Formats: sequence, structure tokens, C-alpha cells
Amino acid sequence: MSFEEHPTRPRKKKKRAGRAILFSVLGLVVIAGLVAAGYLWNLGRTFDSESQTITNAFPAEETRPEVKEESKDAVNILLLGSDTRATRDADEDSEDFGTLPNGGRSDTMMLVHIPADRKNVFVTSVMRDTWLDIPGVGTAKINRAFASGGVPKAVETLEGLFGVRINHVASIDFEGFKGLTDAVGGVTVNNPRGFKQSIVNGMYFPAGEQTLNGEQALAFVRERKSFPGSDYQRVKNQQLFVKALLGQLMSKETLSNPGKVSEVVSQIAPFIAVDETLDAAKVASYASSMLNLRAGDMEFFTLPNKGPGRSADGQSIVIPDMEVIEKFGKALQEDKMSEFVETTDLSR
Repeated sequence: MSFEEHPTRPRKKKKRAGRAILFSVLGLVVIAGLVAAGYLWNLGRTFDSESQTITNAFPAEETRPEVKEESKDAVNILLLGSDTRATRDADEDSEDFGTLPNGGRSDTMMLVHIPADRKNVFVTSVMRDTWLDIPGVGTAKINRAFASGGVPKAVETLEGLFGVRINHVASIDFEGFKGLTDAVGGVTVNNPRGFKQSIVNGMYFPAGEQTLNGEQALAFVRERKSFPGSDYQRVKNQQLFVKALLGQLMSKETLSNPGKVSEVVSQIAPFIAVDETLDAAKVASYASSMLNLRAGDMEFFTLPNKGPGRSADGQSIVIPDMEVIEKFGKALQEDKMSEFVETTDLSR
């Protein structure tokens, strides 16, 4: 279905924008609400022309789990955070997920699950050192999947772990956070613990409420070496920022300002790469099915784990809690994520 076949009706579509903007996280949440707005065609064209494509994002069909009747209408999106910094921090290690289509190196992974009833969105962060079975490789960190077979191998690994298909893959370059944050007038976060960037003349983020501009937001979501828990705290900070960003994007000040909405799309589109099936029309179709969502309907947590440990060959790893992950996978397969979240301690 093309945009040209269905002329836009600004007054009616604009009303849907605020309700639709939660379909995913990071760049996708922005695009969802915006392509459902009254200036659908122009914004959709911007997204399709400016975003990049992840070709061959999925593994061979014979390796993929069957689609169960209970969850056939649910949507699972693998979201990758990438970094195309021309100059990486001097103390930054190279232990990341791997190279993405935009030339970036990914060290952030989230599974976005949208149930069939579209009443919630569940975002699960997968820590890069999680020790898992990589098909054709053996037991290794999840980032080894990217090094061994790129995005398709990562998809195959997670599909095998959870027993469900991943419908779409998207990556967003963290550099896009700068323009996006500034486009909405800054993002206010309530920082649980003060910290300073672990670089010379690094920024300091005090504990408590503060409004971040684009440059500060980028530093806030990148930092990990300032924390005893390293990636654990970085993942929590990323979740904290994304949730705050969603609130800002859904604010009346943003959604009632067509110029600001257009600026948001223009700022984020060049920093997004999506699989070949996830174009603006598909995003709009998802958005139109999620008209009643609110910010409080989004749940963030980290893939259940038992904390840090050491592999047999001495690597620093994150030990997955396979008993709870099995329940997590079953909840995905049966489209019962709400029940899983309500009955499971996901505080780690």
C-alpha cells in the first residue's frame, strides 16, 4: 500500500500522533507517531530516503522457530545502539558487538516486544557480555555472534534463546541523540547517582533532576567506566534516558508544534538503519494499531541474569539466569509478557 493511494487528512491524522508515538524505543518511537501525523507523506519520504537499510538481516528460514498461533500478531524488534565516533575515547575497549551498516560499532542491544493487544511495550536490554550458546560457534558472549556472522547470527542466537521470531531489526547511531535531544528542547532525567565522565575534562552529572542538552545526553548514555557495575549502570542510565525522552516526545509542547515534529524526524532519520521490511508505511501501520498507549504503558528491564562471573577460560562475563529466561521465552511465545513482568523480580 503506497502513500499516494491514500491521501492524507491532516486534522484526523494529527490527533493520532500523540497516541501512536510509543510503538518502539529510541528512533522508532519517534517515527511511529510522526508518520501517523497529518504530514504523513513528507515525513515518510524523509524517513525512507534518509534512513539506511540493513540488508539480509535475518538468518536462513530453516533455522528460525515456528510462529505460534498465540503470538502471531505480536511484534518483536531487535534494536541496536551503534557508535560512529571518528575518535573513540582513549580508554575505550574494542569489545563491542560489531560493525553495523552505518559503519558504527554496536555495544547496546534491546529487544522491543509489542503484544498482540497493543496495550503495552516491553523493552529488554541484553548486556553485551551475556554468556550464551551461539549457533555454529559454541558458548560465548553475545557480542561474539556479531563478530561471527553479523546481524543475522545475532538474530539467530536470540530467536533460539527465546523460541520466537524477531520481526524487525533497527539500529540507531548514538550521534543522533544530540540533534534529537536538542530538537525537543532538552530531556530532563532524574539521575540516581552522580558521576563524572571517565575522560580528561569529562562532564559531571550530579545526582537528582537535571535537563540534558544533546552533547550531555550523548555522554550520559555512553559512559560506563565511571561505575563499579560498569555495563550494569550504563544499561540502567540508557533505560532512564530513553524513558525520559519518550515523555518529552509525547509532551503537548512537542506534538502540537509541526515545526518541531518535522525537526525531530529530520534529525533522527539519517542516524537510523532498518531491515528491508521496515519502511515508513510499515511503521505507520504499527502506529495506527497502538492509539491508546501512554508513557506509563512501557516497561524497561534487563535480560534476567545472575550477575558478573568468569568463563572457564577466564573471560569476564554476565551469567544468564536460564531458568528465568526460559519463563521469559515462554511468555513471549504465548504472548503473556504482562503476566511475566507482574510475577517476576526484574530488579537486577
